[in-house]
Amino acid sequence: MAISAENSKNPGFVTRLALRYARLHGEHLLKPLINTEFTQEIALVSSFGADSVVLLHMVSRISPATPVIFLNTNKHFTETLTYRHDLVKLLGLRDVRDIEPDLREVSRLDGDGRLHVKNYDACCNLRKVRPLERAVTGFEARITGRKRFQSQGRGLTETIGWAGDHVAINPLAGWTAEDLKSYILKYDLPRHPLVARGFASIGCAPCTTIVHSGEGVRAGRWRNHEKTECGIHASPADKPVRNASLEY
Repeated sequence: MAISAENSKNPGFVTRLALRYARLHGEHLLKPLINTEFTQEIALVSSFGADSVVLLHMVSRISPATPVIFLNTNKHFTETLTYRHDLVKLLGLRDVRDIEPDLREVSRLDGDGRLHVKNYDACCNLRKVRPLERAVTGFEARITGRKRFQSQGRGLTETIGWAGDHVAINPLAGWTAEDLKSYILKYDLPRHPLVARGFASIGCAPCTTIVHSGEGVRAGRWRNHEKTECGIHASPADKPVRNASLEY
C-alpha cells in the first residue's frame, strides 16, 4: 500500500516517505511518486527557465499527462513564452496549465504595471505566490526544480520536504550544474535561448539580468537587492525533513 494512503497531513508522513525513497533522485524518485504515491495528486511547477527542460523531460517519460503549472506573470521574456510553447509540443506534455494573476488584483495593485519597481516582494506576491496558491489547491504534492548549488539559501534543500501545506518534491536537489549539462546532452534537449546570451537563471524580464563570470547562478535575479527568492518556495509553514539521509 502506498504511504500516501495515509493522510499526508499526518505527523511523520513525509519522514516515512523520505526514508522509503532516501537514496533515489531524478527520474528514479519521480516514477514511484507520480505513479504510486501521489496518483493524480501531484503537479510539476515549472518556470520553463534555464534548466527546466530536465524535469519536464523526466515527467514526459513517466507520465506526460502529469499536470505542469506555469506561472505566466505577464512579465516573462518573449523567449520564455516561445520556449514554453515549443517544449510542450516537443515533449508531448498533455496538461500544461498557464496560471495568470487575478486581473482585478492586478488592476487594483499594479495598475501602471510598475509595481516591481516600487516593491519587488509585493509584485512577486501578486503575480506568483497568490496565483500558485490557487493553482495547487487539490494537489497533495508539488515537484520543483530547486537545487542546492544554486544559492546559499537553497543549500539545505531536501529531496522530500514541505512547501506550506503540500509535500515538496525536489528530485534534483543534489544535482550539480555538470549533472544537468550531462543530462541535457545525453537526450539532446533544447536549452532556453537566453542561456547562450549569459542568463543562468531566468525569471521575469524586468527583474532578470545576465550573470557574469565568477558570479553565482542566481546573481542575475533582483540584482543589487537583498531579495533572492520570489516566495513560492518559502512560507512560515515550510519545514524540512530531518533525520533521513536524502543524499544519492
